[in-house]
Amino acid sequence: MKIAAIQTVSSTNVERNLATARRLIAQAAAEGAQLVALPEYFCFIAAADQDKLAIAETPGDGPIQQALSEAAREHGVWIIGGTLPIRIPDATLALNASCVYAPDGRLAARYDKMHLFRYDNGRESYDEGRALRAGDEPVAFDADGFRVGLSVCYDLRFPELYRALSFADGEPPCDLIAVPAAFTYTTGRAHWELLLRARAVENQCYVIAPAQGGTHETGRRTWGHSMIVDPWGEVLGVLPEGEGVVIAEMDRERIASVRSQLPALTHRRL
Repeated sequence: MKIAAIQTVSSTNVERNLATARRLIAQAAAEGAQLVALPEYFCFIAAADQDKLAIAETPGDGPIQQALSEAAREHGVWIIGGTLPIRIPDATLALNASCVYAPDGRLAARYDKMHLFRYDNGRESYDEGRALRAGDEPVAFDADGFRVGLSVCYDLRFPELYRALSFADGEPPCDLIAVPAAFTYTTGRAHWELLLRARAVENQCYVIAPAQGGTHETGRRTWGHSMIVDPWGEVLGVLPEGEGVVIAEMDRERIASVRSQLPALTHRRL
């Protein structure tokens, strides 16, 4: 299966961001991608944490979800829709939700980001807990026989999430892990590739990591470096900065070969 990670430098204008997403999804599909993943908040990069509450959508309804569904159906591809804010009864908070659409446009899965980012180095500070409520359940789905585990950005620092995904009761290990992200420039430069390759190696699966990548109109700078990593930790493609698409082939035989030669997943004791 050919997979594509889309990189954006999203703005505060939802319609403009959706137009960019449609264009890049079409480009990925034209290049043969069967699964396309968008970055975290591809639809909106806020100037302040609480700004995202104004564009939050009701589950199953709203222009962002509709655009993702229509794009999946139009191009006949799986779409991992980065993230968008989803309303909850507490109007002061939202969920940071990753919605997955099947090639027929139906909602196939939804994962709500479990780990909320907080960072303060004295010069820049973030606290997602000001506007978000954490999710509480790992989610995986089947895409044409490949088991795909969902995660978002800061989740990358918590390997126990991926172990839970790969060893869910009665389920096989994940073949692909998705990590849509908007890593800060500071933390991304230090840890992004290191963590992505570690998650691929320890779970012996592919990792697709679509990211925000550049200086946004709000002044925020994101790290970018959207990439696809194979089960041996090899980087198959990367886009350092700016809008674009990273495409690679996800090969069942490659997964089987790595797991056969080094059967680490069967050696677990805990």
